[in-house]
Amino acid sequence: MKTTTRTNDSVLKQIADLRNLSYDELVQLWRTLYGSEPPAYNRQFIVKRLAYRIQEIAYGGLSEEAHRRMDDVLKRHGYDENGMPVKSSKRRDGRLKDAPVIGSRLIREWNGRRYEVTALHNGFEFEGRKYKSLSAIAKAITGTHWNGRAFFGLAGRNGR
Repeated sequence: MKTTTRTNDSVLKQIADLRNLSYDELVQLWRTLYGSEPPAYNRQFIVKRLAYRIQEIAYGGLSEEAHRRMDDVLKRHGYDENGMPVKSSKRRDGRLKDAPVIGSRLIREWNGRRYEVTALHNGFEFEGRKYKSLSAIAKAITGTHWNGRAFFGLAGRNGR
């Protein structure tokens, strides 16, 4: 039992110490634990992935069967193995590939008020009404035309 406690303490300490490392030290640790260069993401992402990797090494990772099942679910819903939408604009169910997952809540604060939108199969629900687009909801909130994805913080580079 002492060995397990020591291992757990060691893992917990390693994870806790991640926040005290410089960015360069995190990059070096990434290289050591993953054997590759870290992706070009922010510090918080790298810390979270390193924390996962430390636990994975100490306690074991997911089984091959679990990985296979996750890949099947991703493919069935139009995503690649990294969770990125496949290059087609529509899913089999007719929804846009980069649309929020059904049931997701999008929250936006505007002029001191909090607004919540729920993603549905074919549109969105806002204040008890169904809308076909986020842009229509953004216009209902602001009174002016907005790109709905940008208004709710879903637009990435180049508005995508």
